[in-house]
Amino acid sequence: MTLEGKLVSEINIKSDGDVFHEIFRHRPHHNSSMCDKIQNVDIHEDEWETVGSVLSWYFIHDGKEKVAKDIIEAIDEEKKLVKFKVTGGDILEEYKACSFTVHVESKGENNLVTWIAEYEKKNVNVPDPHTYMELLLNISKDIETHHLN
Repeated sequence: MTLEGKLVSEINIKSDGDVFHEIFRHRPHHNSSMCDKIQNVDIHEDEWETVGSVLSWYFIHDGKEKVAKDIIEAIDEEKKLVKFKVTGGDILEEYKACSFTVHVESKGENNLVTWIAEYEKKNVNVPDPHTYMELLLNISKDIETHHLN
């Protein structure tokens, strides 16, 4: 059994794909006002929208308050992509390494949000991060609902 893995989850949203990308690209701290699963997002280094920025995400996962410290590892405006590498917090209690990428593909009124988790578990008893992917899909739905209302 391998310790490294990659999960991909997709969700179609009706809200504007550019706006969705902008939230994670320029305004991740606004997530807490759109989604009850995210309590707060703080910036520690650089500015919100730059590669190398260090953010702390305070969120609810499996009914528990958790924190993840991330660095923005990549931004691609053309592909509407942002990649966050986890550098500290609760996620790294089970995973040696973990990153999450969000990508939005817009074709007319269809907007496909793709979340990618790349990870390395600390041992074979650690589950694949399916519950984190479920959380990200639920956050995506909450953001969509917020913008449709």
